[in-house]
This record gives sequence, C-alpha cells and structure tokens, in this order.
Amino acid sequence: MAPDPIALRSGRAFWAFGWYLRWYFYRKFHAVRVSHAGLPRGFDDRPLIIYCNHPSWWDPALYILLCTFLFPGRRGYGPMDAKALGNYGMFERMGVFGIALDTPRGAARFLSTSLRILSDPASMLWITAEGEFADARRRPLRLRPGIAHLARRVPGAVILPLAVEYPFWNESRPEALARFGDPIETGPQRSVAEWTGHLEAELAQTMDALAAEAMERDPRQFRTLLHGGAGVGGIYDLYRRSRAYAAGRRFDPRHEARE
Repeated sequence: MAPDPIALRSGRAFWAFGWYLRWYFYRKFHAVRVSHAGLPRGFDDRPLIIYCNHPSWWDPALYILLCTFLFPGRRGYGPMDAKALGNYGMFERMGVFGIALDTPRGAARFLSTSLRILSDPASMLWITAEGEFADARRRPLRLRPGIAHLARRVPGAVILPLAVEYPFWNESRPEALARFGDPIETGPQRSVAEWTGHLEAELAQTMDALAAEAMERDPRQFRTLLHGGAGVGGIYDLYRRSRAYAAGRRFDPRHEARE
C-alpha cells in the first residue's frame, strides 16, 4: 500500500528544510526573484493548485522555497515520479508523494490523493504539469491530463500558472526567476480536453511573459526573495579584494553595483 503523504508530511521538517534551502540557494544562485506581475494575493480560504513548467532539477526545491516565502500559512504537497522519489526519500516529509507515471494505477493515485489534499482549504498542490524535463522555450506546450481532471473535480478551487527559468544575467551565478499567471476558476464547465487546452495556453502565456522579463535583465521588475552570493572566487577575487583594500574601498564582489 502506498504511503499516505498527509500522514508523512512534517510541518517542522518542512520549515527546517525551507531554511536549509535559503542557505543552499544562497550558495548556488545570484538571486531568487518573483515577477511583480501576478504576485499571488488572497485565496486563503480556498483550495489552491499551482501548475508549473519543468525546466530543471531545481524545480521541486524552488517550489518548496517559494511556498515558505509566499504561502507560509499553507501546507504544500506535490506529486513526483515514484522512481525519482526513491532517490530523494526525504522529500516525503515535505509532502511529496510518488506516482507511477503512464500507468492507470498512477493516474488513479494522483487523482485520489490530490482530491484528499485539496479537501482542506489550508492545503495546496504544486504540479510539474509537463511531467518531464522540458526546455522553457519548447512550444507547443503539452501538459499531462491529470491537472485537467482536477480542474473539473475540485469546484471552488483556484489554479495558478507558474513559469520558472534559471538564466544567467551579469554575474557568475544564475538567477532563479518565477512568474505567476492569472488565477483560473475551476469547475465542470469545460471537458477534460478543453481544460487541457486552456491550461496549456495560460501556462505558455505566462512562460512567454517571464521570458520577456528575463531578457530585460532588470531586477526592478521582480520582487527579490533571496540574494545569493556573487563574485568569481579564488585568486581573481583575492586580487580584486587586495586592490580595494589598498585603495581604501569596501570590496564588493559583484560584477555590477548592488541593487
């Protein structure tokens, strides 16, 4: 029998892991930023589903980090390929549950588990709806049908598209960028096929909008959740530091001035 993600999830473990991720992203990224456009507000008393593109190994960790920053009062959950979850068992304590992709049993478990989670308005579901790694520029967008079944089966819920990507700007470390799309009201008014097409179009539009912002390289368009490290390190930064010290200046390792 598959483990129960609601019983396995630990609020303390999630909180502790969220703080660990702040340190980890500080080491690996220049910054974690969320576009000012579409920043989620409200929905506190309604089930919430966030569906996302899946460009990178970093995505589940980024979702947990975003959950701690933007949805601190909610309990987050998310599905993951059962084989992949076997390599990251600690994620089960964070609300991640395994499903067997491309099998009827896996589809049934995804739907039944998600419906149980969303029966609690204080919970939320994060879904990498593409179901596999895919470049953020790949079009047309293709989503698995599970999210469409949820859209029909959970009336009164809110669905938010979320686009993420990890471009390099002007520093030696990449940016982690995210943008939420417009909220979508769930309900049986569309068929599964119609819901799938609608959700694909909304996520693609959000991804295109984030790509346009990423190309601007303007941090003012984003809310910066976390500033990470900067500089090259090693001998080069030691040389730069010594020059700044000799000139009586404070050493800033960033390639450009601090925001």
